[in-house]
Amino acid sequence: MLADAGALVLWPSAGDATEHGCHLYLDNCAAFLRADLEASPTGAGRLPAPPPDASGHICPHPDRMLREIILRGTAAMVGKGYQSDMPGFEDLLTEAEVEAILDYLKSEWPERERAHQARVTAADEAAGG
Repeated sequence: MLADAGALVLWPSAGDATEHGCHLYLDNCAAFLRADLEASPTGAGRLPAPPPDASGHICPHPDRMLREIILRGTAAMVGKGYQSDMPGFEDLLTEAEVEAILDYLKSEWPERERAHQARVTAADEAAGG
């Protein structure tokens, strides 16, 4: 892509994008999730955010839902009085930053979980999600 006469703009490699997502995750999510992708202890009466690793409850969800959870927070998505320490980040993160975080999280999952989650996302998108 040409930015101006003769200047070539290089897009970051996949590794750079994943590293960016890792930094965003650590900067924004460390308050309620540990850096090792496991749920942290939580306050009384609240449920911890599920760990975003392969053992957690996020792998079975389509990208659309994962984006909404990051943007709106767990309690807003679940409703019915559910309380969680995971806030929404819609006022703090751009769509591109949310995508970078998801890319980072997925890069930490085993291939089996990534493939399953990709199928779930494709089915959700085909259904108009």
